[in-house]
Amino acid sequence: MSDSVPRRATVLVVEDEPGLRELMVEELVDAGFEVVDAEIGHAAIAIIDSGRPIDVLFTDIRLPGVHDGWQIAQHAREVHPEIHVIYASGYSGDLSAQVPNSLYVRKPYLPAAIIAEITGRLDAPAAR
Repeated sequence: MSDSVPRRATVLVVEDEPGLRELMVEELVDAGFEVVDAEIGHAAIAIIDSGRPIDVLFTDIRLPGVHDGWQIAQHAREVHPEIHVIYASGYSGDLSAQVPNSLYVRKPYLPAAIIAEITGRLDAPAAR
């Protein structure tokens, strides 16, 4: 019998609205996930490039700064090919920039629904 404890899944939350970001972080932590968060794109890119294991990217699409959610997800898949990606936005529009096997949800959303989706994706076969 091994004494090692399995690593909890890590979710990177990228959201520029502080209240919504804090709510999602709190809900995800309460659900048992490790969570790291970023307010803007270049901070998310730095986290992705840090070498920290990330299992799920949950990102807003429209973000201030140089990188939007589409670009963050593309970079995340280049660095972590098996990462699960869930996009969120209050705006409809062209979804052709989505990475394969990702999910787009419209704001407003229920945190419990996002947690259920994350759990389902982690239990499913790997992304790509």
